[in-house]
Amino acid sequence: MSWYGSTLLIIAQYRAFQNSPISFVVETTYKDWNTQFPSIAVCEQDNSVRIGAVSDGLWGKDHDFNMEEVLKEIAFFKGVTYYVSEVCQGEDSAEECFKSNLTYYAKLVRSECNDVMSNCSWNQKSFDCCQYFRPVETEIGPCFIINTIQGGEAVPILKMHSNRATGPGRIQFEVMLPVSVYILNEEDVPSLSYLGSEIMNVGLETHYRRYITVKNIENDATARMITPEKRRCRYSDENNLKVYPYYSYSACTVQCRKDAQMRLCNCSNFFMPNTPEDEKCDLNGIICLNDKVNLLSVLRARWSTHPGLFCDCLPSCTEAELTIVKDFIKPITLKYSTVEIQLSVLPSERYRRNVVRGVLDLVVSTGGTGGLFLGVSILSVLELIYTLLLRPFFDIYSQRNEDPWHKKYGNRRIEDSKFKKTTNKLIMKKELKPKT
Repeated sequence: MSWYGSTLLIIAQYRAFQNSPISFVVETTYKDWNTQFPSIAVCEQDNSVRIGAVSDGLWGKDHDFNMEEVLKEIAFFKGVTYYVSEVCQGEDSAEECFKSNLTYYAKLVRSECNDVMSNCSWNQKSFDCCQYFRPVETEIGPCFIINTIQGGEAVPILKMHSNRATGPGRIQFEVMLPVSVYILNEEDVPSLSYLGSEIMNVGLETHYRRYITVKNIENDATARMITPEKRRCRYSDENNLKVYPYYSYSACTVQCRKDAQMRLCNCSNFFMPNTPEDEKCDLNGIICLNDKVNLLSVLRARWSTHPGLFCDCLPSCTEAELTIVKDFIKPITLKYSTVEIQLSVLPSERYRRNVVRGVLDLVVSTGGTGGLFLGVSILSVLELIYTLLLRPFFDIYSQRNEDPWHKKYGNRRIEDSKFKKTTNKLIMKKELKPKT
């Protein structure tokens, strides 16, 4: 019965270690915290003036205005190509349609940082927008992101901390073009997976203000010893993706979408980061992506039967919980727009991921169960192994002096034997010597 009971307990402890080694707790010692302000991404959405100028340069001033819509869909491609499919497909396709090298034509339209934004400030202290808002390739085209780790090691970081001394942080900037503004964790990237309510679609001649709250997540130092599948999250440096240098949930969905595009259309979005030129879609490829848009643009759960893309992606271990509190939008008489994003209050709590069943805990609990039911411990198991396997060998070795051969000759090695060198000539002389 003792063996049976101990076996059941050890199996239960091992299953608990496999299935639930992590627990979440809420900390409220907010006085000692420095809350990191989220990363802000600004992505250009439209530029009708530049589209018209590029179209005039490509096809002349008397061009078909449907080609401007084609150029717009390519320059700001998000998976839908209504005009491209209507104008550039089939036998009646327009001669002006370009069949390949779509990235080149998209870059002709997209603007530089200085043409998109200006007058940036953090807590009313100005800073150079384009020094900190760095271009990062995304699946919706190049975006300008501040304080992201996906932009490379040489990207400067602006200290945007909030605590009791500084108060809730606020970032403000002006935009000269229609843009989409994303509020992200430092490892996240803009993608097609974000909900429309999470994105600030900023037009011109408007002032936008958004209040947010942030709840950070702290991790136990021993959490890295638990595999990602057991802790159900992945650190940014535990990267298994090809599209970005660091892991995040949004980056994982981008990789998942790229793999699905390659399966369905044998090419991927030409904006896709870190993608060889031979894998990027041409005109027929993006038309194929448009035909599969319902399968590629919407994420679904594993158990769902609705059309969509299932991505088996773990969340990031360090991503904070970002919540939108309130949006304020009012028109202004200026030709540009102002965007203001601010913490509504300093956080009063944060989450902590603790390891409750580590490898050491499993060893201790297994030893305790064995001691309770069987009266044994790990030391006694090691002693049993020593007694059965190692001790007989040592006993035989210690009794070697009682062997008659060993007493007479000892431990002799072949190099200890000293043989005299002889030659055939000496042996023959010895044999020919007359006997007296």
